[in-house]
Parts: sequence; structure tokens; C-alpha cells
Amino acid sequence: MNPFDFSTGPDRAGSDSIKWRRYAGRDVIPMWVADMDFAAPPPVLDALRARLDHGVFGYADPWPSVLEAVIEGIARDHGWRIEPDWLVWLPGVVTGFNIAARAVGQPGDGIFTATPVYPPFLHAPAHSDRRLVTTPLVQNGTRWEWDWPATEAAVADGVRLFMLCNPHNPVGRVFDRDELTRIAALAERHNLVICSDEIHCGLVLDPATPHIPIAALDESVARRTITLMAPSKTWNIPALYCAFAIIPDAALRTRYKRAMAGIVPHVNVLGLTATEAAYRDCGPWREALIDTLRANAARVVEVIDALPGVATTPVEATYLAWIDCRDFLQARGIANAAAHFEAHGVGLSDGKDFGLPGFVRLNFGCPPSRLEEGLARIARAVA
Repeated sequence: MNPFDFSTGPDRAGSDSIKWRRYAGRDVIPMWVADMDFAAPPPVLDALRARLDHGVFGYADPWPSVLEAVIEGIARDHGWRIEPDWLVWLPGVVTGFNIAARAVGQPGDGIFTATPVYPPFLHAPAHSDRRLVTTPLVQNGTRWEWDWPATEAAVADGVRLFMLCNPHNPVGRVFDRDELTRIAALAERHNLVICSDEIHCGLVLDPATPHIPIAALDESVARRTITLMAPSKTWNIPALYCAFAIIPDAALRTRYKRAMAGIVPHVNVLGLTATEAAYRDCGPWREALIDTLRANAARVVEVIDALPGVATTPVEATYLAWIDCRDFLQARGIANAAAHFEAHGVGLSDGKDFGLPGFVRLNFGCPPSRLEEGLARIARAVA
């Protein structure tokens, strides 16, 4: 029995929410930016209240119990035992992979990623005078997979950094051990550093696809890997701005810290407080959340795949569905799917921002009743 209530959520309309303010004054359900319409877990809220009652917000570094909670949480949930000195604290994962872009190689070098992908991946190389190099993932039935020959050819083009998104946003894949081993071997052959964004690692919906940190494969892979994690997606606390890089290799860690120097602020002390509570005390809340998200994900597939001209694939992790609208757009002569659905009352992310026009991304991290209304509006827009 679920002791937590995910059937309702706080009213975010008219609030400071970026997600909801986009459509202020309009009858549009926002299902785009990746935060959930649920309150944070009760232990996180209790910890924040206690820290507020303390009343002092001076400069702070991560304290021992925060480190212990993160280390034990990663070992418990992902079978990877990390060391305290491997941790480099950051205000966010986007900061983390932009720092990686600056820390690896030289201006003009290539940075590889596979599309479609979270849009900041596509912008990070230019921020550090690097070149973006991409190959598309390919859809094989209901599964998105790597094009290995194209990927091998791409990374041979002066690439120094392989930017991996696992679990993958937006296609929802959890890359398996064989896939990760092939990426590791490719990185070894071409002497690449891997920067692995694993921010959704706590949101695996399919028990048959457990998350494996690529750096946990073996020591050789770990020495060339920067792993980025945060509690923000799993426990819905993104605006508390607390994340971390896990960098086992001391030389790579030094290069990374040097790239941070003078431009990356300290982590928010409330974010650290929430992080400790999340990793230590919020396992039951996460399991209950995943039950809700798993049911929501199944409902998205059921509804979308029954509509003419649109299709989606099962979500192994995240609360994000990637919907193919290309046949629908062509049949109806519609130029932009996101704009069409917005005009029918549901706000989705435009696939072109992820490098693949003709798709939309739907955030189903919301109460089931809101999801039903959003799906009903999508169905009307297609009909």
C-alpha cells in the first residue's frame, strides 16, 4: 500500500514555476520542462525546516554526514563504492558538463554526443570553443540504440570528450552493460575522456534495466570518467542547486577543479541539507514515486500508440516520454508539433531543441488525473 499521496500535488499555477508561468492566463497544461508536480519528500522538508530554525546561513562546506549519505546511497542503489575525495561539488549537472568541456582538450577539439539529447549538451561545446560532433541514435522497433559504426567514425574526428547521457534524456533508455562496455572500449581506443550525465539514475522504472554507472565497470574506465549525479530529479529539488562530479582519477580531478576555479560558486547549504536527507531517508518515498511514474508511463504508451500518426517507445527510466509525430505532421500538413499541441491546450517540449524535429517530449511527472487530461487534449489535437 502506498503511504504517500501522488494523486494530487501543490497548486503551481501563478507561482514562481518556470514550467507553469510560461502559460500564465492560458488554458494550457504544462508538461514540458523536467521538474515534477509533486512536493518534495517529507524527510527533505523536515530537514530544511530544522536548518531554517538554526537561523544562521554562513559559508559552509559539505559536512561528513552529507558525504556518508551520498556514498552509502550510491553503493546501495547502484552497487558502486566511491571514495570521499572523488567528489567535486557543483551547483548543477549542466555546470558539471560545461566544466568538463573546458577541462578536456584544447579549443577546436571535438566533443561527441548522440542525438536526440538534452539541449544543453548541444550548446556546451561552443561555450568552450570546442566543436560539436554528433551521430543519431537509431530506433529499432520499440528501442533506441547506438549506431556503432557511425559512432566510431565520429569520435575519430578529433574528439577528446565523449558526453554520455545515461539514463538517456529524452528517449528514456537505460544503457545496458554490453552497450556501456562498447562505449568504454571505444573511449580506450581513441583515448577519450567520458563525461557521463547520470542525473536520472534514481528513476529507473523497469526493474529489468538496472542503472549501471559506466565508471563502475572497471578501474580502467573509472580513470577516464567524470560521472555527474544530483538528487534534483529523483527527489524533485532542482532549484536547491546541489550536484556533484565523481572523478576517481586524481590528475583528471585536478584538471577539472582548475577549470572550475573562480567561476563556479559553492553549493547552496540548503541544497546540501536536502541532499543528505534525500539519500539517507527517502528510499520509501522514491519507491512509491516510481510506482506512480511506472503507471503513468504505461498509460502514456497505451494512449499515444492508439492514436493515428503518432507513436512512442517504452520508458525504462526518467519521467519523460519521447513521442514521434512525423507521420501525423506530414498527413495533416502541420509544420510544428509542439505549437499544434500547445494550441490545443497542452505544452510539450519541441523535438528540434533536442536535435530531432518532428518529435515532442512529454513530462508525465504529475498526478495521474492531470496526465489523463493532458493525454485527452493530445488525443483531441490529433483527431
